[in-house]
Amino acid sequence: MDKNIQNNRIEIELTDEVAQGIYSNLAIIAHSPSEFVIDFVRIVPGVAKAKVKTRIMLTPERAKALLEALRDNVEKYENTFGKLKNPNLSGPIMPINFGGNPQA
Repeated sequence: MDKNIQNNRIEIELTDEVAQGIYSNLAIIAHSPSEFVIDFVRIVPGVAKAKVKTRIMLTPERAKALLEALRDNVEKYENTFGKLKNPNLSGPIMPINFGGNPQA
C-alpha cells in the first residue's frame, strides 16, 4: 500500500457500550443547506410518545456517501438473502421541516 495512504489511516475505536447498538424502527431525515440530520426513533406499540434515540448530523457530501454505501450494502444483502419487500410507507407522515426545500 502507498505510504501516503498508510499515513492517512484513522484508527476507529468501538466502545462496548456503542457496540451494543440502539434499536430504531423509524428514521426521520431533514436537511438545511449545510447539513443533513437523521433522527433515529423507537416507536413502541401502545405508547403514545416515541423517543429519539440518537441524532446523526452529516454534511451533504457525507449524506450522499451514506446513501451510496446503504444502496451497495442492501444490494449485497439481497444477493445473499433474497429481495426485500418494499416498506409500507403509507403510514403517518411526520410534520418535520428543518428548513430544507420540501419541493426539492
